[in-house]
Amino acid sequence: MKTAATPDIDYRLAFDLAPVGLVLSRHRTMVDCNQAVCEMFGVTRDELIGQSFQLLYPSADEFERIGERIAPILNARGHYSDERVMKRVGGRLAGQTFWCHVTGRALDRADPHAAGIWSFEDLSSRRPVKAELTAREREVAALVMKGLTAKEIGKTLGISPRTVEIYRARLMRKYQASSSVDLVQRLLTG
Repeated sequence: MKTAATPDIDYRLAFDLAPVGLVLSRHRTMVDCNQAVCEMFGVTRDELIGQSFQLLYPSADEFERIGERIAPILNARGHYSDERVMKRVGGRLAGQTFWCHVTGRALDRADPHAAGIWSFEDLSSRRPVKAELTAREREVAALVMKGLTAKEIGKTLGISPRTVEIYRARLMRKYQASSSVDLVQRLLTG
């Protein structure tokens, strides 16, 4: 019921003009998005609608692994959040990777990928990707920044802690870090 104190709210306009990228999805396919997500990824709305989220990932392998990893969390909690490297699709920055904060909510926890709403926040202005990283290095880097141990990272990614240490050592070389703390600092600041 509308009163003088509560004006009508145009939810479509709020969605379209939100200051963060928003995407509505069904089975990991984009069914609607706002202008902020289009600008972030360098494409038009028409170029995103009907496309798989895989388009926005640096590799198909990362798309698959992250989808498998988040499904049980969405199933248990109904929401998920992380920071990951994504890929710009079009425009002058096509192919460029960037750090992105991604948050999502499943509309049905029993079938977490059936339908959801996702927000994307571009972190590149404060955390540029400065080194060429493999898909697994990007995953390990994201979890190192969260402060997880090698054992915790291994469990999350389904790899051994020793393998995590190998990837951490590669990251330290690529970022010229002298310690794990230094690596986190360099990852956070680019």
